[in-house]
Amino acid sequence: MATKRSHSKTRSKANSGLGSIISDSFKKVFLSSQGMPIMLTLSVLGILFVLFRMKGIELNYKISTMNKDIDKVALESKELKAKKARLLSVKNLRKMASKYDLKQPKQTQVIVIP
Repeated sequence: MATKRSHSKTRSKANSGLGSIISDSFKKVFLSSQGMPIMLTLSVLGILFVLFRMKGIELNYKISTMNKDIDKVALESKELKAKKARLLSVKNLRKMASKYDLKQPKQTQVIVIP
């Protein structure tokens, strides 16, 4: 039992020593006058990449929404053209003329504007 405890203590000392070495070398490299500008540049580039990606996704969403709206308006336009054609059909106009007691105009009543 005593050997296991002493063995684990030496491991923790070695790990803490290794951690401090890594921490010290990290500080030397990245907090130096040469490493800091590199880290700041990489950080700014990473943030800009994320922002541009989010803006691209947002614009794609807006484009798809507008395409759906365009399709709806095109369908509504087709329906309105079909309704107009039905209302202006010869059969419907004759039926409305007889309903309101309208007759064909005489030749003298028709005026042609050039």
